[in-house]
Amino acid sequence: MPKKPAKSTKTEKKQEKIKKIAAAISGDTIFSNKKEAFSLYQQSRFGEHKEGKIVYSIPECLYLVEKGKMQVLVGKKKLSFEKLMEKFQAEDSKIGIKYAVFKDMRNRGYVVKTALKFGAEFRVYDKGKHPGQEHALWILYPVKENETLTWHDFSAKNRVAHSTKKNLLIGIVDEEGDVTYYEISWRKP
Repeated sequence: MPKKPAKSTKTEKKQEKIKKIAAAISGDTIFSNKKEAFSLYQQSRFGEHKEGKIVYSIPECLYLVEKGKMQVLVGKKKLSFEKLMEKFQAEDSKIGIKYAVFKDMRNRGYVVKTALKFGAEFRVYDKGKHPGQEHALWILYPVKENETLTWHDFSAKNRVAHSTKKNLLIGIVDEEGDVTYYEISWRKP
């Protein structure tokens, strides 16, 4: 006599219902106009809402693909996390370091957005905050453990953070991919 199939738990049923976000790459833009993308944007602030679609940064795309929440298509071809990383590394040799810091901060619950208009890599918002409606806590620069940062570079990064009324956060990534953070802020004598 055949066995009855095991009953699904509520969590398993919920996970079955969650669909992966189908995203596409066109040029250097990663985007989706699917309802799952808008839902995740509202819930966790992944991506930016622009012109009727959600546009993702490269680290956001990598994170969502690695977590199994997104599948990226180039034409009709699905790209794995490894293939995406190869593609993005060909365009930016530091994406591995940037992604390690992005992933660590998102895993800690922070909202991380690009900060190119500030001359930085990332801006970091406290847990539950909404970019555009509230101010970021930090300007974040990812650095490889054995990378040299000159005093001039350090001063310039600190000046950018200070001029945007944020503290500077340096994320140092070691050989194992672990991240150590150093927060720098201005003090009046």
